[in-house]
Amino acid sequence: MFRYIVKRLLQMIPTLIGVSVICFLIMHSIPGDPARLIAGIDATEEEVEMVRDRLGLDRPLPEQYGSYVWNLLHGDFGISMRSDRPVLEEILSRFPATITLTVFSILIMVVVGLFAGIFSATKPNSLRDNATMLFSLFGLSIPVFWLGIMLILLFSYYLPWLPSGGSGGLQNYILPSIALGVSSSAVLARLTRSSILEVIHQDYIRTARAKGVKERLVIYKHTLRNALIPVITIVGLEFGHLLGGAVLTETVFSLNGIGRYIIQSIQYRDYPAIQGSILFVAAIFVMLNLIIDLCYSAVDPRVRYD
Repeated sequence: MFRYIVKRLLQMIPTLIGVSVICFLIMHSIPGDPARLIAGIDATEEEVEMVRDRLGLDRPLPEQYGSYVWNLLHGDFGISMRSDRPVLEEILSRFPATITLTVFSILIMVVVGLFAGIFSATKPNSLRDNATMLFSLFGLSIPVFWLGIMLILLFSYYLPWLPSGGSGGLQNYILPSIALGVSSSAVLARLTRSSILEVIHQDYIRTARAKGVKERLVIYKHTLRNALIPVITIVGLEFGHLLGGAVLTETVFSLNGIGRYIIQSIQYRDYPAIQGSILFVAAIFVMLNLIIDLCYSAVDPRVRYD
């Protein structure tokens, strides 16, 4: 197990290097001059050149990337062009809002999606099965930002029960978590249903039923546990997706998280902030994949990493 973990951690290095290279090249391919934005539209060409020289934007791209990687190896994500603050400091200040939103969304996803999938799979092709699959289709089809706007209209405007945005207390995360969790729960419901239907026809399930085991124990003890591996996979992938993909939701609900920070940085052509944020999220996503792989052996004793 220890050797496997070390091996996976070493594999993270080329992955993160690839992410940093792609992100660096894409950022420098976006039209617009950050030096011009910082200097202002009324600045002279000499003033713009001074800003460009101060930021190191006048150097060749390989030299800029080499300097960026060297700073990363020393734990320096650079200085934000927009705020003149360390990028890592700004990311960490916004990370609690993003991780709170992600965790709440995952809880909604697991509770709704898992039980909807079980509810549907226990009576395949029945009315409740069709109704559950219709709900999942509804969740997959609706854009998250549109659902967020509808939730704000209903629960913040017409029924002023919940705040429409901001990063205050936990009540500020209810509506955005629902907006994100509904779409993800639809994916989980369909996967749980198909996974349970695949397992429920196995011989050991028939044997358990023949021995007189209660149906509830058959479903929750025997069937569900053996159907959890693909479910765990999708939960891990969705966690990483929500962590890095909550851009629109954080923007709609004015949450001061990493997603909104990335959008603001792109608008300002803040290269260090964009690169640092994406690399930070990528590192967490890779670590999540490792944790998910380790969870397999806890769910299924047949899985070994020796």
